Amino acid sequence: MKEFCIIPKIVQMDTAEEFCKAYDIGKGDLLFVSGHMYEHFFKKHTEGAFVVNYRKYASGEPTDLMVEGIYKDIQDVDYERVIAVGGGTILDVAKLFALKYISPVVDLYEHKIEPIRDKTLILVPTTCGTGSEVTNISILELTAIHTKMGLAVPELYADEAVLIPELLDGLPFQVFATSSIDALIHSIESYTSPKANSFTEMFSLKAMEIILNAYKEIAAQGGTVHEILLGDLLLASTYAGIAFGNAGCAAVHAMSYPLGATYHVPHGEANYVMFTEVYETYQRLLPEGKIEDLNRHLAAILNCDEEHVYKQLEKLLNHILSKRRLRDYGVTEADLNDFTETVMTKQGRLMANNYTELDEQTVKQIYKKLW
Repeated sequence: MKEFCIIPKIVQMDTAEEFCKAYDIGKGDLLFVSGHMYEHFFKKHTEGAFVVNYRKYASGEPTDLMVEGIYKDIQDVDYERVIAVGGGTILDVAKLFALKYISPVVDLYEHKIEPIRDKTLILVPTTCGTGSEVTNISILELTAIHTKMGLAVPELYADEAVLIPELLDGLPFQVFATSSIDALIHSIESYTSPKANSFTEMFSLKAMEIILNAYKEIAAQGGTVHEILLGDLLLASTYAGIAFGNAGCAAVHAMSYPLGATYHVPHGEANYVMFTEVYETYQRLLPEGKIEDLNRHLAAILNCDEEHVYKQLEKLLNHILSKRRLRDYGVTEADLNDFTETVMTKQGRLMANNYTELDEQTVKQIYKKLW
């Protein structure tokens, strides 16, 4: 049996002002937003809301320390709605604050605390990558236990996901690059997942098409051409989020987590390091099957033959973000053993979605090739 659902109501709006007025943001709302975004778009329209500037607590990827710091500061605040405006970090963190019990957050991720939802949750993405606005997943680096983990429970679905292209204006190219590559990998991993079905495949394929055609235009024209494509890429990110929210991600994400957690590499960048090598390994181990359909689709977009599709794909992606070797991030040979152990013992949720089985030896071989 295969299932498909889209839980959040998806709303499209043109401006932040329209959003604030329509949702009457104010007293009783816990508003997660960066200081810059708040000053530029929300300050005049959200009087009475309790504002959490997540950048006060940390920068970069979301961590347990960030969650615990925010929880300490807002535990006496009375609120009925959580409204989060931001990238994957802020959305993943904000989801937890719609739960009745949040701390200790490590216990929540280790399923020692039952996730009970008692707040309304509204999510507004400001990047074009995570798809977090439509998934039931929150990813944190758990510094207390030295790993990165995902909590995936129905209680983390938003009530509404609101797409406002205006909020992507001025998105730095580096953030655009890492987030959109993350969305591309969401679409590809969900397509080859054993949980994929006709509905998820439709969203996966459309997301791939939008993102890769945008990359081709950027590679051809350069400059700031990506800025006029951000509205389409926001949609592609949500499409990919719907796909992987149902079908899941797999080894690329699982293998990227130790790199991200240990060396603080941005999530999308860490995924790209692993991406093509994982798929070339799939191709070698099980060339007949769903991967043939994927290769045909990618080859048609990239105007290349199927045999060289991953080489051509990497060539295109390098126009967006240069791929680096693991050693360039400071990874040691000894780390490869630790990374492999973490993947095989901590990332079963993701590895269950692999196109074909990757055993411990194969995972280690992939890391060695990338080192």
